[in-house]
Amino acid sequence: MSFGSFSDGGVTQPMSEINTTPMVDVMLVLLVIFIIAAPLLHQAVSIDLPQVSSQQVEEAPVVIRLSLDANGIYYLDGTPVHRSEVESRFTATAGSNPALHLRADRATRYETLADILAIAQRAGINRIAFVTEPARP
Repeated sequence: MSFGSFSDGGVTQPMSEINTTPMVDVMLVLLVIFIIAAPLLHQAVSIDLPQVSSQQVEEAPVVIRLSLDANGIYYLDGTPVHRSEVESRFTATAGSNPALHLRADRATRYETLADILAIAQRAGINRIAFVTEPARP
């Protein structure tokens, strides 16, 4: 910003002009960038793509429903079973990536739950859901 000249004699007064040259330079550069970039954003190539009529195959996930009561009895899909049957069922369905829905009584021992989780881990079941009931008012 210039305030005046270095001339001798006389009273120097500040210049009241704004130097707009740098602002105009920046605006022109931005204008050129937008002029070049705008056609590239809307450029499209028409391609004749093949049409395919197919349906998505949705496989129902395998779900194992296991319930435990307070006495330590295992219920596999609502049927009382022994622990060895639970283990054999887990290993038989492990290849299809099943989901285990585990429902346990409030008074079930933690040891029993930990045993079931260990059996599921050995069988390769990694999708485990703990089924609960909402609190009653």
